[in-house]
Amino acid sequence: MSEASLYQAFSTVLKRDLTLAYRTRTEMVNPMLFFIIVISLFPLAVSPDPKVLQSLAPGVIWVAALLATLLSLDSMFRSDFDDGALEQMLLSVHPVSVLVLGKVLAHWLVTGIPLLLLAPLLAVLLHMPSDSIPALMTTLALGGPILSLVGAIGVALTVGLRRGGVLLSLLILPLYIPVLIFAANAVSNAAAGLAIAGQLYFLGALLALALTLAPIATAAALRISLR
Repeated sequence: MSEASLYQAFSTVLKRDLTLAYRTRTEMVNPMLFFIIVISLFPLAVSPDPKVLQSLAPGVIWVAALLATLLSLDSMFRSDFDDGALEQMLLSVHPVSVLVLGKVLAHWLVTGIPLLLLAPLLAVLLHMPSDSIPALMTTLALGGPILSLVGAIGVALTVGLRRGGVLLSLLILPLYIPVLIFAANAVSNAAAGLAIAGQLYFLGALLALALTLAPIATAAALRISLR
C-alpha cells in the first residue's frame, strides 16, 4: 500500500468529519459554551478578588477545558456507528489506525482549537498575568491533542452502549489527571516567574506516546465493540 493512498484515506476521513461537524454546528458550539459558562460563573461562586482568581485561574481553565473536551467526545464515533459507516471503516483495506487518527484530528480541530483561541480571553477575565498566557496556550496546544487521542480509546470501548457517558467518564478521567496536573502546574509556574521546561517536556512526551499508541488502541477497541 503506497503512502499516497494512505494520505488520501486520511485526508478523506478528515474532510468528511469536518464537513459533518460544520453541518451540525450545535455540537461544535456546545463545548465552547460550556467552557465559557464554567469560567464565567467561577468568579461569582468563589470570589471576585483578583488575587484569589489569579491563583486559581490555571486550574480552573484547565479543568473547564478538560470537561468541555469530555463533553464532545461521545460524538466522535456515534454517528458513524448509527449509520454503519464505522463497520465500513473497519472493513477498509487501509489501516484502521490511520483512519482513526484522521477522526481524532478532526475532533481536535473542531473542539480543541476553539478552546485554545478562547482561553486567553477567559484568562484575562480571571486576572491571569499576561506573562503566563503564552504558557497557557502552549499547554493547551500540547495537552489538547492528548485529551482527544486518549478520549478516543474510551469512546471506542463504549460506542456500542446506549448510555455509555458515565462509563466513558470513569474510564477516561483517571488517564487525564497527569495532563491536568502538569499543564496547570506549568501555567502556575509561569505566572510566578519559574521555569516550565520540565512540564512542557513531559507534555510533549505524553503527546508523542499518545500519537504512537492511541490510534492502535482505538482501532483494537472498535473491533472489540463491533463484534
